[in-house]
Amino acid sequence: MASIINELKGKIEGKGLKIVFPESNDERIIEAAIRLENEGLVKPILIGNKKNIPAKYDVSDCVFMDPYNNDIFEDMVASFVERRKGKNTEEQARKMLLDENYFGTMLVYMGMADGLVSGACHSTGETVRPALQIIKTKPGVARTFGYFLMVRDKDKFIFGDCAINPNPNAQELAEIAIESAKAAEMFGIDPKVAMLSFSTNGSAKTDETEKVVEATKIAKAANSGYQIDGEMQFDAAFVPSVGIKKYPGSEVAGKANTFIFPDLNSGNIGYKIAQRLGNFEAMGPILAGLNKPVNDLSRGCDSEDVYNTAIITAAQALIK
Repeated sequence: MASIINELKGKIEGKGLKIVFPESNDERIIEAAIRLENEGLVKPILIGNKKNIPAKYDVSDCVFMDPYNNDIFEDMVASFVERRKGKNTEEQARKMLLDENYFGTMLVYMGMADGLVSGACHSTGETVRPALQIIKTKPGVARTFGYFLMVRDKDKFIFGDCAINPNPNAQELAEIAIESAKAAEMFGIDPKVAMLSFSTNGSAKTDETEKVVEATKIAKAANSGYQIDGEMQFDAAFVPSVGIKKYPGSEVAGKANTFIFPDLNSGNIGYKIAQRLGNFEAMGPILAGLNKPVNDLSRGCDSEDVYNTAIITAAQALIK
């Protein structure tokens, strides 16, 4: 994993990317922010009052923004009300924007930061909800989703969606495929995207397999420039001899490195089997599909996890 993080460091170094950390009350966040600042990788923006930071930490070079004391709050309230299009009043906005996650997300939306990392002491909902309400998904992407980078020695694979959407429809599955291919490129993977199923190239026909067939057609019609094929079983996607036999002529079968699961059941089970039985390291879930990157930490994370997630988030900000 260290080599991957080092590759991403090379991509973001010197770009001046700004990452928001709403949880400046957490020492894991403080430690990671200081390290990122000292190494010149990103410009951390810590939400909160600098005076509340324990004296043992030197945060003199870190930027702090306090929701209760700043020069942009009125502009932020107006921007939030406009973005919410009548769903929240000005009075509600003033209250909501005192919440560090909403305040931090608005900094990203207003172009004052490039991404956000939270979740060390907040739930996934508290981290992701403001992003969905304010930053929203990219044009042509209906839903955000979560993928994992699976790493073992020199092997690198993308698994998605393994975290967010229980049962994506064909259009959503196609969008997940294209955005996963972009994620693969970020990690130095030349994406070959397999649309997974329990059927290969029409060997079975059910509503479930037809959804994957339709998703593949939609993804290909988008002319994304990526190699995407399906529907196919995992062995046909991964094992060259099986791919040739089961799906002759496919540009992906037997060569896939980016795997799109048809639903959350299979995706979540699949990555955990690879992690626990295959001894792969699972980095994620990494959120994708948003206009600007937001990532959710595990509440059991350590400062190294925060540091790595911030680097990934900064690299995501460079994806078009």
